[in-house]
Amino acid sequence: MCGIIGIVGKDQVAERLVDGLRRMEYRGYDSAGVCTVHDGELIRRRAPGKLVNLVHELAAHPAPGTTGIAHTRWATHGAPTAANAHPHATAELALVHNGIIENFRQLREMLSARGRSFESETDTEVVAHLVSELVEAGHSPQDAVKAALPQLRGAFALAIAFRQYPDMLIGARLGSPLVVGYGEGETYLGSDALALAPLTQRIAYLDEGDWVVITRDGAQIFNCDNEPVLREITLSGASAAEIEKGNYRHFMQKEIFEQPTVVAQTLRSYIRQLDQSVALPQFDFDLSSINRVTIVACGTSYYAGMVAKYWFEQFARLPADIDFASEFRYREPVMEPGGLSLFISQSGETADTLAALRHCKAHGQTIAVVVNVPTSSMAREADLLLPTHAGPEIGVASTKAFTCQLAVLAALAAHMAVKRGRMDRAEEAEVVKHLLEAPASLNAALAHDDEIAAMAPLIAPARDVLYLGRGQDYPLALEGALKLKEISYIHAEGYASGEMKHGPIALIDEAVPVIVLAPSGPLFEKTVSNMQEVRARGGKVVLISDRAGIDEAGEGCLATIEMPKVHPLIAPLVYAIPVQLLAYHVACVKGTDVDQPRNLAKSVTVE
Repeated sequence: MCGIIGIVGKDQVAERLVDGLRRMEYRGYDSAGVCTVHDGELIRRRAPGKLVNLVHELAAHPAPGTTGIAHTRWATHGAPTAANAHPHATAELALVHNGIIENFRQLREMLSARGRSFESETDTEVVAHLVSELVEAGHSPQDAVKAALPQLRGAFALAIAFRQYPDMLIGARLGSPLVVGYGEGETYLGSDALALAPLTQRIAYLDEGDWVVITRDGAQIFNCDNEPVLREITLSGASAAEIEKGNYRHFMQKEIFEQPTVVAQTLRSYIRQLDQSVALPQFDFDLSSINRVTIVACGTSYYAGMVAKYWFEQFARLPADIDFASEFRYREPVMEPGGLSLFISQSGETADTLAALRHCKAHGQTIAVVVNVPTSSMAREADLLLPTHAGPEIGVASTKAFTCQLAVLAALAAHMAVKRGRMDRAEEAEVVKHLLEAPASLNAALAHDDEIAAMAPLIAPARDVLYLGRGQDYPLALEGALKLKEISYIHAEGYASGEMKHGPIALIDEAVPVIVLAPSGPLFEKTVSNMQEVRARGGKVVLISDRAGIDEAGEGCLATIEMPKVHPLIAPLVYAIPVQLLAYHVACVKGTDVDQPRNLAKSVTVE
């Protein structure tokens, strides 16, 4: 997801704009740019690659001015070159954009036919020309934006600076978030509260279809019907300190080690320790009347949903379906009355998931969301908001958000089991007991960091890696493979252990490490058989298990990673730690960009 920041300020803004971009590097990007307004000129500086390249450009060619906009771009239309980097500009204005303009080709052809010249391959540049054409014809910036917005199809957050109006910016949003920040004699635009954290804590979230005019004195917000509206100003609580690495080498490493703390924080908001029960936030529908759960998510959140499917069906005896958000609407799913649609997202802004949410809402489903940003679009549209309390997650590869999602989903499944009469008070207290053990068990798992780091060089040379797991460990195998792919660029696949003989076994030889997630228990003997089949074909096994499992099956393994003995309910949280650490240390051995892996964005806000 690209990053936007804009400032109408009292002092020079270029350095502060770059600092704002630095706070949004975690989103993923491949070029960056700044434009300021000074003495009737638009002063634009852009650079492909990392933000340091833009810093060097500004050092060589400063951009004075007290009003400006800046952007980190993740390439969609057009390669990550300086010409395609934002801001895009005409003689009258400069503009930055998150999202995709779906009808940009038609608009570009129309504008070209009217004599407009384009210098980039991007969809964004058509918006700059569309608004500029109206300004050049004598319209005010406000009227030009008002006339241009209805012509755009797709998703966008926009920030626009005007050459002749050095004390004003205009912003707009549709399907992509945008925040207004209120300072002392200054006003700001940003993609999120974190972008504005050092500048102000007083923010207002624009609603879908809103556009805004900001000056030093404040903001005037209009809705999609161009009527003036007020949006609540809140205190964001975001802190610049939250995006510091501290003593850690990478944000991902820091966030892995934060998991015991943030999982404990999350569980505290869902558990009443006094009576050992699960409590949810306030909502106005009857959970006992729910007859089916439809889980929708993307990426790592999807794997959290796969674990939750086991829990809903085992504990609450409630049928549960799960879909990738990108596929959900297009298969025309059957949604019967009385269904709960559950959406899982770190950002609460993922385009496919948000579109699926609105599809379900239009079909009469009750909407629940598990999100890490309680002010996000999904959170505001939910009937039941289930926030995680992971804090800002900067590393592109999700870690602490995943385990916090699992904590919330376990609490929800237990609560639904109670409401449906499938779990009595004694059983609920037992579930609560095990959930409260999770933070300590996560700490115990993290204690094996050094030995995981020591074995990473054994995995790093591999071109292919297989992950195997049964039951609830199968989604963890998928998640482990995803993590390794994301940050080390090694091809990896996760499989249900019993499926190995149905195809993947053909891949196994001495060059393919096989990571086996197998806590001791009823299914362990079956997994041991799978491991023996791997060894018989020269495969190298890394076994992740507890002491009992390692004692039984660890002989002959390439390596073993010992986990604490835990209840099956919290095993997915605990076994997330070693697959995260393994991916992290392998990536470090390979020297890849751990926090900002190539081609990836933190939140995918376009379909």
